[in-house]
Amino acid sequence: MATEATTAPAVAAARKSSRAPTRERTVGTKVAGQPAFVLHSYPYKETSLIIDLFTRDYGRVALIAKGAKRPHSQLRGVLQTFQPLSSSWVGKSELRTLTDAEWVGGMLPLEKTALLCGFYLNELLVKLLARDDAHPALFDHYVATLNQLAHNEPPTIVLRKFERALLKETGVAADLTRCTDTRSTVQADVVYVVDPERGPRPQRAADIWPGVAGKTLLDMEREDYQDGATQSQSKQLMRFLLAHHLGGAPLNTRQILIDLLQL
Repeated sequence: MATEATTAPAVAAARKSSRAPTRERTVGTKVAGQPAFVLHSYPYKETSLIIDLFTRDYGRVALIAKGAKRPHSQLRGVLQTFQPLSSSWVGKSELRTLTDAEWVGGMLPLEKTALLCGFYLNELLVKLLARDDAHPALFDHYVATLNQLAHNEPPTIVLRKFERALLKETGVAADLTRCTDTRSTVQADVVYVVDPERGPRPQRAADIWPGVAGKTLLDMEREDYQDGATQSQSKQLMRFLLAHHLGGAPLNTRQILIDLLQL
């Protein structure tokens, strides 16, 4: 299992290499050399693709990759998920045109369970991130998460940390250390429920929301998932919170993970 010390160099290398081909710059409606990952793509007309790109400084952007489906297109083998890219595009509209994409390396490929977890991350980003809303800290966290998965760190812990970071970055994560009723500090030996819009409060007899020990909430805020009870309760809590913020929209990869791995 990789430790934080072993993954840190990989994360740093990925960030460095993602900027290596050219310095990111903006000239009018042109963007060049932007670190990015493909989240999703689908066919457009006969020879092109529309791709959802997660970029460090521009957030999630939609681009037309013209001719990317042609057998000899330079983009055909480059526009793959979980591969760090240096990307360039032009245009003012919501759907812009990809002009260049280069693979920059520096990361191990995802395999087996880690690959499925990666698709789950991408689905979360597609469904929860607004387009053209930059989240550079979340981009860095995504890079770190892919590295952790590639180094076989426990998915149950890696996914919880990313889910929590995503809710924080999108501004919908409450402080898990403060009770919303009294503003007092959450107590480890008290059972709480978490209001998705406000935060934790002591559990009541009539509550149908999942009950969570105060210790679990405090552990989550510290990103300490070593306790088995914390892992189990945080899984149920994050499933509940994500369902709320997704408005009930299903997560296809989440269901596969639940069926296969109980993550």
